[in-house]
Amino acid sequence: MSLVTATKLAKTYRAGDIDIPAIKGIDFAIEPSSFVAFVGPSGSGKSTLLNMVGCLDHPTSGTLKVLDTDIATLDRSAAARFRGDNIGFVFQDFNLIPVLTVFENVEYPLRMVQRWPADKRRAQVLRLLEAVGMADQADKRPDQISGGQKQRVAVARALVSQPKLVLADEPTANLDHDTAYHVLELMKKMRDEFGTTFVFSTHDPKIMGEAEMTFTLEDGRLENGAHHA
Repeated sequence: MSLVTATKLAKTYRAGDIDIPAIKGIDFAIEPSSFVAFVGPSGSGKSTLLNMVGCLDHPTSGTLKVLDTDIATLDRSAAARFRGDNIGFVFQDFNLIPVLTVFENVEYPLRMVQRWPADKRRAQVLRLLEAVGMADQADKRPDQISGGQKQRVAVARALVSQPKLVLADEPTANLDHDTAYHVLELMKKMRDEFGTTFVFSTHDPKIMGEAEMTFTLEDGRLENGAHHA
């Protein structure tokens, strides 16, 4: 069974009296435990698509099923619960909370949604920090660590609630070449270890090179279906 399935998926935004189509009737499927990239220039619809897969936005028409749930049927609170239980996010600007330590940043999703008991939370956070090589930085705050380390923390945070799906929006955009490569290798290791599917929106050739499947978006349409690596 596909993890994500889109059929005639479309999204149109309204600006005053003008309709602006962002996604124009696309079909695709994403399999479990895969490494998938949506690529294309700025304005091609990549972020809009990721927002819909992440249940942050609803389609205008067509269907989008994530883990066999039609996301158009979810109201705001149901969508928040669904995200908390099933989806992790990694952002290009890391989105770490400045006043929290590395440990507390990774723990945050468990406090918000999962209601895990404290001892179980601690064990899970330490496991993820160990996996991303940041256990020795657990007590530092974001302004005390490098960009690459911040992205490692963000990966740990995305995986801490054991989601089936991690959405990564331009996750290497603010990293130098070597750091970006190491973060990508880390994500692949996490995929292999936890069976998580990673879906990227990017125009970074490094991610395109590592992805097992690439979908090219151009002006809201998929060009030539999926390209398998």
